[in-house]
Amino acid sequence: MTLQDILLLLGSFLLGSVPFGLIFTRASGVDITKHGSGNIGATNVMRTVGKKQAALTLICDLLKGTTAVAVGLWLDVGYQMVGGMGLAAILGHDFSVFRGFRGGKGVATSIGVMLLYTPAAGLVTMAVWLATVFITRVSALGALVGFAALPLAVWGFAYEWEKLLLSVIISILLFIRHITNIKQMLERSR
Repeated sequence: MTLQDILLLLGSFLLGSVPFGLIFTRASGVDITKHGSGNIGATNVMRTVGKKQAALTLICDLLKGTTAVAVGLWLDVGYQMVGGMGLAAILGHDFSVFRGFRGGKGVATSIGVMLLYTPAAGLVTMAVWLATVFITRVSALGALVGFAALPLAVWGFAYEWEKLLLSVIISILLFIRHITNIKQMLERSR
């Protein structure tokens, strides 16, 4: 690994670490970490502050992922490194250095990564996520169903081992970040 690789991964992690949900809600006079689920993602922002700040949070969190991948593609560092940069941005979002290594669940940032890294699979994941949320009105369930479909979409549309491996890692990470939501949904279904 070269110094450039290390700097690109670190830069992607720092970019991912920017807590836009926290920034936009504090600008409205609210500390999002003390309201609702305490999560800094767009869903909690919408429930707590409103649609405008939630839309800004969603777009900026998505752009963290697309920007990291876009820089890698522009620099032509190869698909493994581009995938690493995307993963670093997601990890930055999930474990923000600006919040004591606490963060969000990575849904929007992960979709942002996949929309550029493997566009067709990214679009399928986003469509499944949105359709599930529309039908069930449960954001966490939408994320879980969408990201369960991600590796299958990568397999079907753009099978390359680097892309498939990244999609599996992202999906596992997202499921881990949603463990509390999974437990809550299972308890409600009893």
